[in-house]
Amino acid sequence: MHTIPLWLGGVGLLVAAVLYRLILRADSGNAQVQVIGEAIHHGAMTFLKREYTILLLFVAVVAACIGMSALGLATMMAFLLGAGCSALAGFLGMFAATKANVRTAMAAHQHSAAAALNIAFYGGSIMGLTVAALGLLGLGWLYLLFGGDPETAHAIHGFGMGASSVALFSRVGGGIFTKSADIGADLVGKVEAGIPEDDPRNPGVIADNVGDNVGDVAGMGSDIFESYCGAIIATIAMASTLSVEALQPLGTQSALMFFPLALASAGLLCSIAGMGLVRLFCHRSPQSALRMGTIGASLLFIAVAWWCTSYSGIASTVWWAVISGSVGGIIIGVVTEYYTSGKPVRDIARAGETGAATVLITGLATGMMSVVIPVLSICVIVFISTSLCGLYGVGIAAVGMLATVGITMAIDAYGPIADNAGGIAEMSGMGEQTRKITDSLDELGNTTAAIGKGFAIGAAALAALAIISAFVETVRLHVPDFSLALNEPLVLIGMFIGGMFPFIVASLTMTAVGDAAIEMINEIRRQFREIPGLMQGNATPDYDRCIDIATRAALKRMVLPGVLAITAPVIMGFTLGPAALGGMLGGAVVGCVLMALMMANAGGAWDNAKKHVEKGHHGGKGSEAHKAVVVGDTVGDPFKDTSGPAMNILINVMAIVSLVIAPLLT
Repeated sequence: MHTIPLWLGGVGLLVAAVLYRLILRADSGNAQVQVIGEAIHHGAMTFLKREYTILLLFVAVVAACIGMSALGLATMMAFLLGAGCSALAGFLGMFAATKANVRTAMAAHQHSAAAALNIAFYGGSIMGLTVAALGLLGLGWLYLLFGGDPETAHAIHGFGMGASSVALFSRVGGGIFTKSADIGADLVGKVEAGIPEDDPRNPGVIADNVGDNVGDVAGMGSDIFESYCGAIIATIAMASTLSVEALQPLGTQSALMFFPLALASAGLLCSIAGMGLVRLFCHRSPQSALRMGTIGASLLFIAVAWWCTSYSGIASTVWWAVISGSVGGIIIGVVTEYYTSGKPVRDIARAGETGAATVLITGLATGMMSVVIPVLSICVIVFISTSLCGLYGVGIAAVGMLATVGITMAIDAYGPIADNAGGIAEMSGMGEQTRKITDSLDELGNTTAAIGKGFAIGAAALAALAIISAFVETVRLHVPDFSLALNEPLVLIGMFIGGMFPFIVASLTMTAVGDAAIEMINEIRRQFREIPGLMQGNATPDYDRCIDIATRAALKRMVLPGVLAITAPVIMGFTLGPAALGGMLGGAVVGCVLMALMMANAGGAWDNAKKHVEKGHHGGKGSEAHKAVVVGDTVGDPFKDTSGPAMNILINVMAIVSLVIAPLLT
């Protein structure tokens, strides 16, 4: 039975390979279209190669430190495996996405919205399947080696640390790249030059399309991968530390330790079924097809989770904890959809009639209010799950939310592919009708991406809480009277220090985007000014120069946030002790979740407000309202795609590093 995750992980990769073959069979267009597609593909792969070269050095140093410490070679091996699986998931997903974008544009041009949806969704599905499959393969193999014995299970935590380390660099680096290119292309092209989005005369247009892939496909894939693995690892860790009294009403220790892997295996099969539903209903509206896939996979998972619970001999209360996480994830997604595509978006668009200042005020207010229901949902999940199963319930609720990550990630990654398809259609002159189809898919992709970010934040919060609980229980094995009490000065000091981390990382990443955008804007202006005939369409811009600016900025500025997140728990733990470290984790979780929700939802709302005006509302393109909402979208870009997503990984990186070093803090 313990080999099931390995077998199903292999099935997931096989299905991803089949989908890739289906994508390659689709028409890739004429020579002009292929040149554009190859430029995007080459730019994305070049960035990833340079990013992974830096990551390789970092991973090697950290692995050597782990190997030479008391944690041992087993933890080091798990760390390397986690880093490798996370990097591979991002690479495979982005490689497929940069092949699907051209074919999505051609499907929209030659066939229909349904055909274009299929290709884009297949590309996104490869990302979702590789995330789930590689997580199962890596953790499943480590569980066979170490998970059967609670004494050696701690080595598995290294996998989560490796995955989180790569995820933070990938998300921050990709976010800086994509938003510096996007802001430069938008402000100079759309606002100053008055040319359409994705116009081939814009020197930043290829960098903008490359950024969609490195930030929203590879970066998001690594983000979800580390939350997915972190939740499973934390639940295994808590099960391995449960006392005899805590085990008695729930089940045997071995069953509870393997149960998160069983749920994740079932979730992968349910995700594949959900992908089939999207294909089945693709001839309806794209929104209906994607929703049917998501809801269908979730309902099927709830049923299969009941069977897994019964078969494993685990108490039914554990199943209810799973359901609380799964339902909570749906609620967070629905609330996110409302704030990023409902009435608040129309209110922001209307505010554009009175200028950029009111757009910013309305958008910030929307983001702040959007925090309420998701946070209350997380509180309800924690209350229900712990009431039913103790601290183990928090971990299993997080697994319940993340088990169908295959379909969730597929729908999220579909958005950047549709966005790229629209850019390719514009640059190759496919016509208004084709652009209309790709724009409709892109607009839906913005909403699904916003929902995905809300889901990722909720999942990261639960995963972090589960990891922190596992940290406390692990320390308690060595320090029996250990607790995190608010009347302890060291705990309070730690909480305040932890609470400032999201502000530091947000500042670092926003500054990085701003500085890179300034350099990008100046370069685009220079090319418009100095290249004869560029504005008339009689010359070719220097696209590579803009790609290089975004790449250098991203690789240079991604290092400090990553190093900060990994070294801070080590410094805190070995100087002020485990109580201060626990307090720091608590402060960081609260601060990061609140900041992430506000930034992601405000940014998504600003983005869709811009698209609402561009449809012809409030004066349409070129109006004063349009200029105002473009400014809002420009501020929202690093909110939703750089700083906000960095919060998810920040809390999990700090938590998993703390869990790994917990046995040493005695």
